Amino acid sequence: MTSVSLFAKLFGLAFSALLPVINPLGSALVFLGLVSSAPPPVIRDLARQIAISTTLFLIAIELVGTALLAFFGISLPVVQVGGGLVLASMGWSLLNKDVSMPHGQSEVGETSMGSLEEKIFYPFTFPVTAGPGTIVVMLTLSAHASTKGALPSSLAHAGILLAILVLSVLVYLCYAHASKITARMSPQPRTESCAS
Repeated sequence: MTSVSLFAKLFGLAFSALLPVINPLGSALVFLGLVSSAPPPVIRDLARQIAISTTLFLIAIELVGTALLAFFGISLPVVQVGGGLVLASMGWSLLNKDVSMPHGQSEVGETSMGSLEEKIFYPFTFPVTAGPGTIVVMLTLSAHASTKGALPSSLAHAGILLAILVLSVLVYLCYAHASKITARMSPQPRTESCAS
């Protein structure tokens, strides 16, 4: 029974650490902005492919991340500091970026629907869904799961893999229903509650 509670504890840790950096709801709105003119069946198919690609990407990082760090002689604190600097740089550039589009140009035209399939990994999976912050968190989780402790290594990695699968399902649901989510979040007209 102790191993089950430890497994659940690590699953909760991995899920709560990855959820804010993957941010399925916020990423779904970015995704919808990139493919807003695509028909709903195409969006659902893209959402499924992105969820699968995200799962494979995160599992690959989880399985080989610690070995790559050891091979290149990079310590985990260096990766964490570097990841923090990359995120700070990305945030600063987003604050100072002009996002206006030229007049008359749409983000996804009818002629570019075929090219959406080519964008499954880049930019839809990386960096829209799983960016540099996600890689740093995955490397940290993988390194801690591989250390010797009270929790067996295989059980620790299984908890992380389950968290990845649950988050990938959330990514699919949010991406596939991004237009409905946006419709519910759109501002409502204000009504006067009482006359003064």
